[in-house]
Amino acid sequence: MKKVEIGEVVEGKISGIQQYGAFVRLENGEEGLIHVSEVREGYIAKIGEEFSVGQLVKVKVIDIDPYNGQISLSTRALQPSKMRRERRRFWTSKSVKIGFKGCEEELKKEIEKRVAKSKRIG
Repeated sequence: MKKVEIGEVVEGKISGIQQYGAFVRLENGEEGLIHVSEVREGYIAKIGEEFSVGQLVKVKVIDIDPYNGQISLSTRALQPSKMRRERRRFWTSKSVKIGFKGCEEELKKEIEKRVAKSKRIG
């Protein structure tokens, strides 16, 4: 059987469950671990509620340790992200449409006001 590679999506059967993750026996006979953080987004209180021994799962190979050959798997990587949202950035106030021309006028007014104030003081 061929060895799995990082990025590959494969099927396997849950062979064991621990509080830190689930062990998966892959189609080619190798075994990997789905760490609890790679099951799905969000907090998981009990991994036993997510998987059961003997259950067939589709997983993505996210890492293979070059020294000991341990395979890290993920079901989370196959799911669309609900937590990541596109961020919109506004460099000026989104409710006030003044642009650069308006800024220039406001700056002139502010300078005049400060000059007048400094003349009164000094």
